[in-house]
Amino acid sequence: MTTPDEEQEQPAMDSGRGSSTDDDHAAPGSEPIAVVGIAALYPAARSVADYWRLHTDAAGEGDRETGRPAAGTSDTSTTTGTAGPPEAAAGSDPGSGSGLDGIEVDVARFGIPPAQAASMARMQLLMLEAARQCLDDAGYAQRPLPSERTDVVTGTCFGLDRQYANALRVEGSRYARDLERATAEAGAPGPDAGARAAEEFRSAMLRRLGASPHDRIGEMASTIPARVAAAFKLRGRTLAVESADATSYLGIAHAVDSLRCDLTDAALVLAGQCHEGRSASPAPGSSSGSAALPLSEGVGALLLKRLSSAVRDGDRVYATLVDCTLRQDARPGVFRHSSSAPRQRETIEASWRRTGAPAASVQYVECAGGGVDLLAGTYSGLLEAAPSPVAVGSVRDRLGDTFANAGLAGVSKVALALYHRRLPAHRVAALGELPVSGTALRTVAEAEDWQRPAGGGPRRAVVGGASVTGTLCHLVLQEYAQDADRSPHPQPPRPQRRGARLRRHGTGPEPVAVIGYGGRFADTADADAFWAATLAGRDHIRPVPDALLDRELYHSPHALSLNRSYAEQGAPMPVPRTPPPGVRIPPGRYEALDAAQRVGLAVADELFARRGTVPGTLTGTGLVAVGSNLGLATERNAHTGRCLDVFEETVRSLDALDGWSRDEVEPLLKSVRELYGEPGPADRPTMLDGCLASGVAALIANEYGLAAVPVAVEAACASSLAAVDMAVTRLRTGAADYALAGGVELPCNARDMILCSALGLLSHDKITPFDLAADGFTPGDGCALFLLKRLQDARRDGDRILGLLRGVGASNDAKSLIAPDAAGQSRAMRQAFEQVDFAPAAVDYVEAHGTGTRVGDRVEVAAMAQVYSGPRRAPLEIGSAKSFFGHTFAAAGAAGLLRALLAVGARTLPPNANLRTLNPELELDLIPARVSTGAQPWHSGSGRPRRAGVSSFGTGGINYHLLLEEYTDSHGL
Repeated sequence: MTTPDEEQEQPAMDSGRGSSTDDDHAAPGSEPIAVVGIAALYPAARSVADYWRLHTDAAGEGDRETGRPAAGTSDTSTTTGTAGPPEAAAGSDPGSGSGLDGIEVDVARFGIPPAQAASMARMQLLMLEAARQCLDDAGYAQRPLPSERTDVVTGTCFGLDRQYANALRVEGSRYARDLERATAEAGAPGPDAGARAAEEFRSAMLRRLGASPHDRIGEMASTIPARVAAAFKLRGRTLAVESADATSYLGIAHAVDSLRCDLTDAALVLAGQCHEGRSASPAPGSSSGSAALPLSEGVGALLLKRLSSAVRDGDRVYATLVDCTLRQDARPGVFRHSSSAPRQRETIEASWRRTGAPAASVQYVECAGGGVDLLAGTYSGLLEAAPSPVAVGSVRDRLGDTFANAGLAGVSKVALALYHRRLPAHRVAALGELPVSGTALRTVAEAEDWQRPAGGGPRRAVVGGASVTGTLCHLVLQEYAQDADRSPHPQPPRPQRRGARLRRHGTGPEPVAVIGYGGRFADTADADAFWAATLAGRDHIRPVPDALLDRELYHSPHALSLNRSYAEQGAPMPVPRTPPPGVRIPPGRYEALDAAQRVGLAVADELFARRGTVPGTLTGTGLVAVGSNLGLATERNAHTGRCLDVFEETVRSLDALDGWSRDEVEPLLKSVRELYGEPGPADRPTMLDGCLASGVAALIANEYGLAAVPVAVEAACASSLAAVDMAVTRLRTGAADYALAGGVELPCNARDMILCSALGLLSHDKITPFDLAADGFTPGDGCALFLLKRLQDARRDGDRILGLLRGVGASNDAKSLIAPDAAGQSRAMRQAFEQVDFAPAAVDYVEAHGTGTRVGDRVEVAAMAQVYSGPRRAPLEIGSAKSFFGHTFAAAGAAGLLRALLAVGARTLPPNANLRTLNPELELDLIPARVSTGAQPWHSGSGRPRRAGVSSFGTGGINYHLLLEEYTDSHGL
């Protein structure tokens, strides 16, 4: 293995024999994607009109530091109403009041119940407003979108204010105990003075931070797109993504893939960054080794459609997106921006090859996000022979670094520039690092008319940036002539992830081969132990250890509470203490990683070891998509550890200490600090690594030298299948040649159990899917990952093919964030079957979501009855991994897929645990179906491969259904 310093000079190379790169596999002339709607919420711009003026009017630049809107502009987005829970962000960054705090959103206009409004994250409110602006801007305030085929994709990075508030509230119980002890030791006057102070402190923190039974739902990043979908009745794919400062690029790329695969007709992409907490989030520059602007606030949105659809529907088209290329500069070590000019040049050249146009046709380069100096420097070399200097600029000169939002902000700026045919101005003093002096690039001091290319053709621009996790991003946009006056070179659309696109295998899209897997759940060490535990028929659920659930503080059986859990059962996992063999991570850095990151790295190592090959044999461009909670425990804890002043301010105001002088209170606070513990340093270079949810995927890519773009995906409990869906779609569009996909989450902890208990979601004993006694779920820790390739590539490369992913369907209920909906779930199932050449009757087994709630189980079986019922050779077998390993939240779909894959390979129908009395309300005979308590031989019938469905449904009405097929020698191409 090379050292990090050596890696900085060595770009990852695609040197495998006969590998198919994304350039080779992509269909020529892929249809352009139209930008038909834009929204902009920034400190100095509260509308699209404001945003355009901000970049073109020298007198309207606004003040990035104070956050005041630009002079002469109107704050058109501001409405009166509820802005969010009082003091939800208590303990947030002291500098957080200068960004978007002036925006108030009336939640009533979005149909949000008052009971849920108090638990909403601030980002939810801002993105609801941005979504409204974007749809209005696109003209869909008066006319409907194709609701069942409109996706909502959101991107955020780091925690949300509601997550921080909930974590601080839970941790406050531990501080209260230390306060009680210190007060007693200090000889407080009066009986039980310490107990009274502790109880008053808990009550004061509840008031200060806000608390609601809906807090667990309100804090989830995936609740944001779900809330948008519900507000505007959009029923397509619904998910949240995070990839550090490449976040919005990944959101746009997923939308483009879904549009080009004809999985959707429109995609609403939103990305935002806000000052939310006191963790290590504002300091990516320290890890990248270069100076970085402080993170700034901003929320934006784009409405995207295929150009042919936009023209057919009479949409105004701002610009067209003709290519979206993402590459990874994989280097071990702490997360930092790429410094590899060769790798950047590869990315740029690959992107232009996919457009079919020469790089020299670019007229404007927009540097958005990190790595602006590398992008500008590479372009200055590429354009040395250009007849005249090419304009270059960056949204950072007006907005600062909006991190997760940066790419979308850049696309919005360029789309407006192409539409108005004006080159935006660039404030040179704000970004002196742009290397333009003496090169083929120039900055634009004042906005100017955008001249047509001398050789004809459309005006073209690029938007590019980089991520601290190693991703390089390059998008190509060009103008669209909406009428004969706008250009002498009209671009007629080429009408054709309907139904004719990417049909490469029979009557459906090309199958995706599973060629590797790894997994560990509860106390099983690997996937083999997982399968052995399943065949044994006994669950791995037990009382959660005191180290994870301090019963003195957090357990109160038989009572609903906002600060305690009535349940104590779970399926916890031991977290690795050292890196996998051969992965050289220094002890200090490994200690700073989140537990989910350590588990994910260990499971990836199992996957590669099981294949018996080194990761370097994976050639071409890859993707690592991991379903995850986008707010990691390490980052929340880092914030909480830096909020002792919030606790101490509350203590100073307690009535129980009224008789204490300042000279008595301050030593008391010092004593509590000694008991509670001081926070660690906030400025370690490794701190950022453990705070990124996408760090799970980035560690796998970078430490194993994979040229694979990392991304974290959250779709509530359907996160794993959403990640698999993203991987399958990118493989089918040719944007990736291989993918690792799956999910990880460790919910066996006091915080998650308290929040789920407050809503009454947990079982009082053990999870029992489909049983008459089912009363909720039991949390479980888990992770599973799968290595995927296109079938033709896997066959060519001689890979062992373990199963085929034939279709992935997805939908959103667009009704309730909590209650399951049979119609929404059945829509996801039907969409999966639209992608295959067999009927539901040809599926033998369904690995159900199976949450173990009577309502949830009944609705899920009712949805199955709508799709799977009818004449069958044998009853449909139904089962759920949750009966053995509990509900693993973001990893739930991965557990289901792993169980189904192993069942297909073993030709064995897996059993269910803890089923004593089948719930008669399920009415399984209507399908017909059965739930077995013992393993059974899986007989498929003559000449037919074994097939399974895998369901995963999440809070917010998010539904995914996957179809898995046994691989046989009869699978030709």
